[in-house]
Amino acid sequence: MPFYHKLGKIPPKRHTQFRKPNGELYSEQLFGTIGFDGMSSNLYHEHRPTQVKEIQKQYSVAPKIARQNSIQSYKLRGFQITPETDYLDSRKIILTNSDCNIILAAPKTSQTDYFYKNTDADEVIFIHRGTGKLRTHMGNLDFGYGDYLVIPRGMIYKIDFDTEDNRLFIVESYHPVYTPKRYRNWFGQLLEHSPYCERDIRRPQELETHDEKGEFLIKIKKQNDIFDVVYATHPFDVVGYDGFNYPYAFSIHDFEPITGRIHQPPPVHQTFETSAFVICSFVPRLYDYHPNGIPAPYNHSNIDSDEVLYYVDGDFMSRNDVEAGHISLHPAGIPHGPHPGATERSIGKKETKELAVMVDTFKPLQLTEDAIKIGDESYHKSWLDENHR
Repeated sequence: MPFYHKLGKIPPKRHTQFRKPNGELYSEQLFGTIGFDGMSSNLYHEHRPTQVKEIQKQYSVAPKIARQNSIQSYKLRGFQITPETDYLDSRKIILTNSDCNIILAAPKTSQTDYFYKNTDADEVIFIHRGTGKLRTHMGNLDFGYGDYLVIPRGMIYKIDFDTEDNRLFIVESYHPVYTPKRYRNWFGQLLEHSPYCERDIRRPQELETHDEKGEFLIKIKKQNDIFDVVYATHPFDVVGYDGFNYPYAFSIHDFEPITGRIHQPPPVHQTFETSAFVICSFVPRLYDYHPNGIPAPYNHSNIDSDEVLYYVDGDFMSRNDVEAGHISLHPAGIPHGPHPGATERSIGKKETKELAVMVDTFKPLQLTEDAIKIGDESYHKSWLDENHR
């Protein structure tokens, strides 16, 4: 995030001696991105964070592509993804390209015997169902329904769930995830017309520090492989840090919608951005208030991007036969718009209660075998008039 955060104990000057009560040095670590040019934080550890005892095994988690190139629109029934006991096993990549993976997960239990680190990608985890605590080496965050958890690449974390009924929508980004630049000034501060501000962003306030030696398993993702690496000290041994690179939470319920007299385009819903895709939030809002306004979106052509819409809750006024947990994919190259009857139904309506997350990618997405298992192969025909079916 482009604003400063400090937690725990740090020395007055970076790269200088910082000693424990017994006189030994704390171990300093620069935790940065984009070489030495991106967001970074300085961490101070009880022990050197470099002590590898063993690399036990390596295995692939690369997605299995089912549709290499497709023009067909799809509806995916997200809640048909089978719950799994283990958190990593539960993560099913359904759509993928060279910039990102779009993942569904239904983990039944907390991570217990391992920590996880994704060195490939930033992660944006949307909590559809479930509550719990995201525990990281840079502090902890409580989460619940509607939260986005933004976890920068290289973060070591565990997730503790309160129940077995958990549903997650996850975007893995091979590019850094930022707040939209049009909502920031040149200092990085969110501007007055932004749909959210710094007050809405929850930063870690609880630092979990363990001064322990032993054997600690970290599952590290690198280039679509998982490496089981055993470290000699507990990875949560940070006594303090400061900087701009840390995990944070933002609730979709704190997104303030931008409305107008006539229908507003999708960019007003933008919540996060990368150089390769955007993430948008559709939240309850007043409809357009022009006397002749049509609240339903106009037909539009996806010429430059694939559109993925994850339906969370409420009444999705532009679609027929859509339920919570469904995902629509409208690929680049073809127009799409409201389902038959949706435009007429929307006229005269004053507000919508819909809740959804959208991902627009600039490169085409490929469907995986896990996506085909939950796919509606006839969805692309659902715009036909009755006499054409």
